Amino acid sequence: METGRIRRVVIAGGGTAGWVAACALTHQFRDLLDITLIESEQIGTVGVGESTIPTIRTFHRLLQIDEREFLSSVAGSFKLSISFENWRRPGERYFHPFGYTGLGTWSCEFHHFWLESLQRGMKSELGDFCLETIASRGDRFALLNRGEAAQQWSMRWANTPLSPERMEVNYAYHFDAALYAAFLRRKSEGRGLTRIEGKIREVRQDPENGFIQSLVMEDGQVVEGDLFIDCTGFRGLLIEQTLRTGYEDWNQWLPCDRAVALQTESTGPAVPYTRAIAHEAGWRWHIPLQHRVGCGLVFSSRHMSDDEAAAKLRADAGAPAIRDPWLVPFRTGRRLKAWNKNVVSLGLASGFIEPLESTSIHLSLSAIARLLHLFPHHGIDESLVQRYNDVSRAEMEHVRDFIILHYHANQRDEPLWRQCREMSLPDDLAQRIQMFRDRAHAWQGEDELFRLDSWTHVMLGQGIIPKQHHMLARALPDADMQRLFDAIRQPLQGAVATMPSHQEFLDRYCKASPEVWERKRPAIEA
Repeated sequence: METGRIRRVVIAGGGTAGWVAACALTHQFRDLLDITLIESEQIGTVGVGESTIPTIRTFHRLLQIDEREFLSSVAGSFKLSISFENWRRPGERYFHPFGYTGLGTWSCEFHHFWLESLQRGMKSELGDFCLETIASRGDRFALLNRGEAAQQWSMRWANTPLSPERMEVNYAYHFDAALYAAFLRRKSEGRGLTRIEGKIREVRQDPENGFIQSLVMEDGQVVEGDLFIDCTGFRGLLIEQTLRTGYEDWNQWLPCDRAVALQTESTGPAVPYTRAIAHEAGWRWHIPLQHRVGCGLVFSSRHMSDDEAAAKLRADAGAPAIRDPWLVPFRTGRRLKAWNKNVVSLGLASGFIEPLESTSIHLSLSAIARLLHLFPHHGIDESLVQRYNDVSRAEMEHVRDFIILHYHANQRDEPLWRQCREMSLPDDLAQRIQMFRDRAHAWQGEDELFRLDSWTHVMLGQGIIPKQHHMLARALPDADMQRLFDAIRQPLQGAVATMPSHQEFLDRYCKASPEVWERKRPAIEA
């Protein structure tokens, strides 16, 4: 498949995915490539998240993005965790935190000791041993110490010492997706990117091999390229409408197929976590920014109508709306090839997984990082394309399985939830659940995003109770276990006690001017 040297890169579409690609490529290859981005302000964007996970901080560090400048430019806030409410059953809540939980040994993770303590009658919650959960409960935030542990391109961090002088906070961000795209656009254009405003009228292909040769604009301008990045959203103008790549549907596991979104006024201080609140036909997100709250209701059209969803969202949002709700239909799944011929799909063009664990933006960041690593400077080789597609597929399936876990492990009575509880699972996920139920065993694979602690918090939070746990935990006498627990909890509680409220920290560290959001152009975010 080898082609000629890649010199001209054309990004079709803007939004978060397009401008993430533009910013990364111009930063890494500004003197090696001619990079063009095409977008139309007449086409609304469907941002796939205002909520992120900690890997975005590594991406920003690699692009030399200053955190305070970024947050004040996007009206951002900090995120320590996700609060899952009503998922196991109505009225129950648990946090999925970004940080470490407890302190185990190399052969016996901390949750085994915690499970043993419950059998001995010692009362506690697993989150009592996690800095980010304790801070989330109290709506507190501070940066504490800032080292390299939180700057790795993974959620596979080294163990963080519990001593106060070395304690670190693992966090991500909430931000306005339209403001984020505008922020990245300014960075990209300052590094030599060419932006073309307008709509694409025609896609021209090489008649012999089917490779994309050029894009024809409505005004007749022809934009030629060697490599094309498709950021045209769900429609996949290049990857699907032109190349007919194909799509693998995951609706049999993830039954929600629509979302209705809403922006509301802020009626209280911003909390340092995303809320994910289950309802009878899906779930609702609640994301606090500096100037407003992003809300949305994800639902199954077989269990709730569009009008019912919009009415429920308005009623449950609990604050005056800034704009009318808007509907976002979606189809959960992935392109059969994320990279096909000389087109790399990114963001919604490559597939979609509902943003329950805030992975949408991460998947775009991870994909562009993978493209940078495998970039075909000297021509497109099948071996590199195959590797890119294999890793992309595995990554999407790993995230998919983690999301399915939330739906499957429930004790709710509504038809949607009974359907999810009784459905057959992907083999890898079924094995994970069974091993945790049998022996409390959880793990993180070599190239997987979610850490052992993530699987543990969600499985326990969703009500998967192990029958047995590691025998080493039983060997610890009661007094030693109590000392261990106190040695973990007390420094964490002390650190959180010194933190200001999240809102106070935002106001002091990165307060955005009202001009930031007053001048932005509208965008659709979900």
